[in-house]
Amino acid sequence: MYRTKLQEKLLESLKAVLPIIGIVLLLSFSVAPMPNSILMAFLIGGVLLIVGMTFFSLGAELAMTPMGERVGTSMTRTRKLGVMLVLGFLLGFLITISEPDLQVLANQVQSVPNRTLILTVAAGVGLFLCVALLRMLFAIPLTAMLMGFYLLVFLLAFLVPRDFLAVAFDAGGVTTGPMTVPFIMALGVGISAIRSDKRAADDSFGLVALCSIGPILAVLILGLVYHPDGGGYSPVTIPELTDSVALWRYFSSAFPTYIHEIMVSLLPIVAFFIIFQVSVLRLGKRKLIKIGIGLAYTYIGLVLFLTGVNVGFMPAGNYLGQVIASLSCCWIIIPIGMVIGFFIVLAEPAVYVLMRQVEELTDGAISGAAMKSSLCVGVAVSVGLSMVRVLTGLSIFCLLIPGYVVALGLSLFVPRIFTAIAFDSGGVASGPMTSTFLLPFAMGACAAVGGNIVTDAFGVVAMVAMTPLITIQILGLVYQLRAKRATASIPGAAGTDAFTLLGNYDIIEL
Repeated sequence: MYRTKLQEKLLESLKAVLPIIGIVLLLSFSVAPMPNSILMAFLIGGVLLIVGMTFFSLGAELAMTPMGERVGTSMTRTRKLGVMLVLGFLLGFLITISEPDLQVLANQVQSVPNRTLILTVAAGVGLFLCVALLRMLFAIPLTAMLMGFYLLVFLLAFLVPRDFLAVAFDAGGVTTGPMTVPFIMALGVGISAIRSDKRAADDSFGLVALCSIGPILAVLILGLVYHPDGGGYSPVTIPELTDSVALWRYFSSAFPTYIHEIMVSLLPIVAFFIIFQVSVLRLGKRKLIKIGIGLAYTYIGLVLFLTGVNVGFMPAGNYLGQVIASLSCCWIIIPIGMVIGFFIVLAEPAVYVLMRQVEELTDGAISGAAMKSSLCVGVAVSVGLSMVRVLTGLSIFCLLIPGYVVALGLSLFVPRIFTAIAFDSGGVASGPMTSTFLLPFAMGACAAVGGNIVTDAFGVVAMVAMTPLITIQILGLVYQLRAKRATASIPGAAGTDAFTLLGNYDIIEL
């Protein structure tokens, strides 16, 4: 069984990663010649990426999802609101501290101590996971909460020093990475399973969306306290490798770092689950063995994946950005960036967790293919706009404010489930591939054109997190129009609103 599953996941990984490898190779043999050392490191990183995604996807399916669902169900069955909120805060806090991407961000912000930044962001996620639990338990409309909290975010953003602004919005993206998303999404499914009303499945989405707001608010408040001036970001190191032995040492020296990092990352989640197993769950031996195998796959997958993207992809992204932006027709970096963005989101491991969850909860009415296309278009647009910022020095406010106004405005007209999925997608799309390839790509381009890296290059994660909010909700409008047409064609359904019809997923073929 595991061998068949592994083959399926390997095929998915190949389809996801090979296009971006092909694009980079095409660029390196045409407009952006690349040194052999960087190219070979990139190719080895690509192999690690494919194998890592394969193991991680299978591990998330076997372990992270079942663990999250069972913990969520057990928390809800206690019927004690105080206990649920304490456990929710603790869970959000521990998972966030274990998120590898947060460690990377903390190392970049020199004006704030690493531990202070990490604890602040973790507290923000923990607090907003409690908010998300309250929303699910009391069926509070997600749209109203999103509007209120994002209004607060932008009011605070106007008070924060400009050099620190991108850090705050990027924090919302890095905290919803491959470690956090599978567990939190499964937690939502487990909690919603207790509710018997017809909106329970819709409300199982939205946890990632709200948990993405917490870090933004937390870092904005931290920026007001510390008054940082110019975050002081570390430049990407371009390796100079003379032979195959040096290439091997380059990768082998990084493996111990990620072996330790992912071990520390998984321990809080495993410990939390063990406590629940001993005190509440008491799962059978067979299920525990399956979860244990899944955790091993998850661990191996994340070690290989993060080593591949950090060691192999980051230097390649930075170098490509520098070379392309140095061309006489530097504007070409905009369409090239859009093509890279279109395909690179498919290499985000958490994207497949979200797509699978959406297909299962909607019985296939919202297809993974439609989700994938909408995400690809959204990320392509976001990278294109980010390249415009790099070339022109345009303030990120000029894009984020209208973007979120449009996204929140659309939420008033589309079915609730699409709004929840869209805002979850924003956090899921802005994962490790964004921070280790697209961000160095923007930094390299910014350095080549003489821009301000802190204000012009950073913010790519925030842009990638924003545009799917619009494209997924536009997908929702399309589905709603089809539902209205179906309403008119089904006898006896004339008085049925489009949302109700859309909720009956087996009635119409979308």
